[in-house]
Amino acid sequence: MAGVDPPRGRPGRAPRTLWAPTAESVGRSAMGRYRSWLQHDRGVDVGSGYGDLWRWSVAELERFWPSVWDFFDLRGEGDRSAVLSSREMPGARWFPGVALNYAENALAPGAPVGARVDRDSPAVIGRSQGRPDLDLTWRELWGQVELARTGLRRLGVGRGDRVAAYLPNIPETVVAFLATASLGAVWSSCAPEFGTRAVLDRLGQIGPKVLLAVDGYRYGDRLVDRRDEVATIRAGLGNPATVVVAYALGPGSAGLAGRAGYGPAGPGEVVGWDELVTGAEPEPLEFARVPFDHPLYVLFSSGTTGLPKPIVHGHGGILLEHAKSIGLHLDLGVGDRFFWFTTTGWMMWNFLVSGLLTGTGIVCFDGDPSHPDMGALWRLGAQTGSTYLGVSAPFLMASRRAGIVPREIADLSAVRGVGSTGAPLPAEGFDWVYDAVGSDLQLGSISGGTDICTALVGTSPMSPVWAGEISCRFLGVAAEAYTESGSPAGPEVEGELVVTEPMPSMPVGFWGDADGSRYREAYFDRFPGVWAHGDWVTFTGRGSCVIGGRSDATLNRGGVRLGTGEFYAVVEGIPGVADSLIVHLEDAGGGPGELVLFVVPAPPGAVDDELRSAIAGELRRALSPRHVPDRILEVAAIPRTLSGKKLEIPVKRVLQGARPDEVASLGSLVDPSALERFTAFSSGS
Repeated sequence: MAGVDPPRGRPGRAPRTLWAPTAESVGRSAMGRYRSWLQHDRGVDVGSGYGDLWRWSVAELERFWPSVWDFFDLRGEGDRSAVLSSREMPGARWFPGVALNYAENALAPGAPVGARVDRDSPAVIGRSQGRPDLDLTWRELWGQVELARTGLRRLGVGRGDRVAAYLPNIPETVVAFLATASLGAVWSSCAPEFGTRAVLDRLGQIGPKVLLAVDGYRYGDRLVDRRDEVATIRAGLGNPATVVVAYALGPGSAGLAGRAGYGPAGPGEVVGWDELVTGAEPEPLEFARVPFDHPLYVLFSSGTTGLPKPIVHGHGGILLEHAKSIGLHLDLGVGDRFFWFTTTGWMMWNFLVSGLLTGTGIVCFDGDPSHPDMGALWRLGAQTGSTYLGVSAPFLMASRRAGIVPREIADLSAVRGVGSTGAPLPAEGFDWVYDAVGSDLQLGSISGGTDICTALVGTSPMSPVWAGEISCRFLGVAAEAYTESGSPAGPEVEGELVVTEPMPSMPVGFWGDADGSRYREAYFDRFPGVWAHGDWVTFTGRGSCVIGGRSDATLNRGGVRLGTGEFYAVVEGIPGVADSLIVHLEDAGGGPGELVLFVVPAPPGAVDDELRSAIAGELRRALSPRHVPDRILEVAAIPRTLSGKKLEIPVKRVLQGARPDEVASLGSLVDPSALERFTAFSSGS
């Protein structure tokens, strides 16, 4: 582009186009085939561009979602003519006359546009730093689920019972989840790096009949023994029947009750994974077809502002939403391999497993993504032949800071798409991907959350990639920006991210919330009848958007609202800054308060006057004088959840005098001491 580029990624100013679809690439994509199928088989004129297709999808929900069902050849039974009970939220019910099973569709995926799965091709590719590789073909995956289902039935698991997992992202976890779902039982998982309190705060709310646990795990070159934690969790849950996957500590470590540190068996026996899947002659694999909104799994909020919310997702809503998101938006299908680095405590694990719905092989990795260096994950993507490689935005920025060039250290020629989520990716991160990873791939920056277990905004094979922007709203998602008064904000104006029409993957409810009051309060009190997602967003005239950070962490300085995301986009692009966190401390007397920026220097050292001056100057230039902090302080680490989210509100409360364990579940943090160190800056210290 000739001349001087405008600031990148700022709504309202045309950013550089880093990738654009061609007529040929759109025609090859599943979304292009879907559009043609709509026009030729269904007689639906959806125009020529993505915007036309999106507008049709949200205006015609009762036609769009059945078309997704048919295009992906999903399995179920019953009357599909009644699509949506009403458009009133909360309370809208999808396909009330339909029965289905998620696991049936995952293990025997349909055939969009005639594609067929080779049953002897890889379905699950397991890699870890703690044991040998483990791959399962589609045929082997079916057989393993059959065995695990038989074992769970032997332990008394049936429809509606809860099965909880304290397991890493390994093939056995996928097998156990699908076996649970096949029975109509309800799944929930926590990553084994969670502390015992974090696990009990979550799983204690749902009363599992069976606990699946791991004896330990390996993170890089560090072996972590979890046998004591499993014993504590068992006791805290009332000693449910427990299956131990001997993983990091070897086959002899699990044993039986009383011999491996798991405590007395109590009402539930303790068995090893091998005993679960070989203890009886396997029963033929059958699938309990359950109502569309029957609970599939319970996910939990981060728990940084109280007890984690137990969010219930249903079989049908997840099936439809994930088939659409993965099959159309990520363009993954038969012959592809889907790798997203995640743990079992993050909804991206559930999203990854749903790659199976489109006939895609999935890559499960358990370990340290930066061991032995920041190139490890990129090399693993190459070794597994991944066609889509997903990570977090902080990981991409860390790779950039490390100075690695993935395309020079790994053959990434098979990678068509790179995904980014967990935090807004600044324009510099976009540039780095196209410079260092590949110039002809599609970068998909997506944003959604645990609450809907998918993305609201993200990528599309029909949409360009602009530096610093999320490309589009997802199909079927009536996402808008609202002003504080509840009216549409309009293009180029920041507002609250809302969804104005029902989505199938909106939660069935919260576990134990019989009257629905907690559910309504969480999403619908802000704007009655409209889902409030909790993010600031600016939609552009191009249909793209920029996420400005969490609305509940908004900074208000002198009556002007400042989003945290724009701070980080500027500050973390400055040489010498590895990470940052911004908070605003209000003045009880009504004054302007104090804006405090915490910075992790890179390389580790000191935040000196020169760096402070550079930060202040760049914030003033790129944003405004109001964005210049009153204080810039050095910290060793920014506290984050295990899914990579910064703890802005808990840090603010600690600074105001609260104890760290009062404001966050410390066991759900990457490094609990990172939050505890902020007590040194507390007003109460």
